[in-house]
Amino acid sequence: MATVLLVRHGRTTANATGLLAGRASGVDLDEVGRDQATLTGERLAAIPLVAVVSSPLERCRQTAQHIIDRQVGRPEVPVEPDLVECDYGAWQGRPLSELAAEDLWSRVQSQPSAVTFPDGESMAAMQARSVAAIRRHDAAVEANYGPEAVWVAVSHGDIIKSILADALGMHLDLFQRINVSPASVSIVRYGAGRTSVHATNTDAGDLSWLAKGIRPGEAPVGGGAGHEPTSSTRA
Repeated sequence: MATVLLVRHGRTTANATGLLAGRASGVDLDEVGRDQATLTGERLAAIPLVAVVSSPLERCRQTAQHIIDRQVGRPEVPVEPDLVECDYGAWQGRPLSELAAEDLWSRVQSQPSAVTFPDGESMAAMQARSVAAIRRHDAAVEANYGPEAVWVAVSHGDIIKSILADALGMHLDLFQRINVSPASVSIVRYGAGRTSVHATNTDAGDLSWLAKGIRPGEAPVGGGAGHEPTSSTRA
């Protein structure tokens, strides 16, 4: 299958003040977030991306714009509703410090598969629709561009963590072990027999080796030699 780069949006005004933004409109990248998104765009500039798909929320679309601004072909950014942030219901817009005192908070940490946010979405439903969306787009990208194509999905922290948990074969109850920082890049390849995760939560480093795509194959015993280093990484 193709290779998908899961990119979280850059830091926002809500992140900086400790608010749970959820699906609220008007939550934009702050200055730090814009710098983070710019760096991510620069890291991906050497990769000819065939598609960039985004959550409909402003912070993701702004991050996606920083990515396509540095692409030669400047692909369009279709919005994917199923990559939108979790519906946190009555929790939306409240300070995280206040939410940490709620009884539900401990279950979010230890048993998220059993959590449904008050007047909102269950975390299991969040994972199901986001994983289905990623797999659907990935299959379409491979059908249109071939198995060595690379594309980007820009979404949110809990969404990407749930997608990575699925790719790693982890139960949703373990997904809080995964960290996904603002503007970070995680790399996943869905195969016919097995999904492979090539990186998680990277916010620095050369990614130009992805320009050649990730060729399908069996997992090498002993770990293999890895990708061929570029001239910039040899320097």
